[in-house]
Amino acid sequence: MADAEENEEIALTDDQKFDIAKWFLLNSPPGEIQYVAKDLRSVLNDDNVYRRAASEAFPLYNKSHVVCLQFPNRSGEVLVSSYSELSEDEYLDPRTAQVGKVDHVRQICTQIRPARDEELPSPYIEEYRSALDVEISKYVGEAYPKGVCSVYCTSGKDVEDYGSDFELVVVITATRHSPQNFCNGSWGSIWNIEFKDELQTVEVRGKVQVSAHYFEEGNVQLDAKHECRDSTIFQSPEDSADSLMNIIRHHETEYLTSLQASYSNLPDSTFKELRRKLPVTRTLFPWHNTVQFSLTRDLTKELGIEK
Repeated sequence: MADAEENEEIALTDDQKFDIAKWFLLNSPPGEIQYVAKDLRSVLNDDNVYRRAASEAFPLYNKSHVVCLQFPNRSGEVLVSSYSELSEDEYLDPRTAQVGKVDHVRQICTQIRPARDEELPSPYIEEYRSALDVEISKYVGEAYPKGVCSVYCTSGKDVEDYGSDFELVVVITATRHSPQNFCNGSWGSIWNIEFKDELQTVEVRGKVQVSAHYFEEGNVQLDAKHECRDSTIFQSPEDSADSLMNIIRHHETEYLTSLQASYSNLPDSTFKELRRKLPVTRTLFPWHNTVQFSLTRDLTKELGIEK
């Protein structure tokens, strides 16, 4: 009877199972959500709860990790992000002016269609967007072996000529998935670029996130974030693109260098600080003569093993 009551107390409701499953899916390391989903489905043993959790978690995960999906005909690729999102399952690729329909749970692009005119920026904005896209694509091709990028207009896409402000966003993502070697990782950066016509300046705000997961005989995760700001002058599309690319290259290179330096010093600095070099008494423990400590003497007396 007591066992029955205890089992009844610890039984989870479907809503609790849903919350737990969704949390695990959302917190999956980069490139590992499908493995987590497979195990969760097995543990839950309830397809209804699993499908509910997956339908909510996968879209959020795909957007936060900026998942890159190939078009069905391999004519291009689309980045799943909040900047490219047109509807809950449609995402714009401004480079090819195509829209991909995404199956979030399977993480594939199932259909494509041409983008409508109202979904694309005006010719004036497109000059700036496409020029920046060309320069950023060159940089990403040089800096990241498996990097992809895209440039979106998030504000003022209907501006037709000089005299108004607008905003572009550069999205860069690079992944390295090697589960057979027990490691996965990703680099993602978002650059908000505000073109201010009246001040003739361009304000740049950057956010970089680096994630890594090593799980050979253990479980070690890295989640590093960095933010920065910069500015330049409002110029022609080509000159602005070149200037902005150099700003992004500078800040990303600087941050990567700082990361490499800090982690190369881990064995000699941080790890050593995790251990107390000496006990509180500031003297080494005399393992060769422990009888001097009262605890040892008391135990010796209690056990009757005095010499």
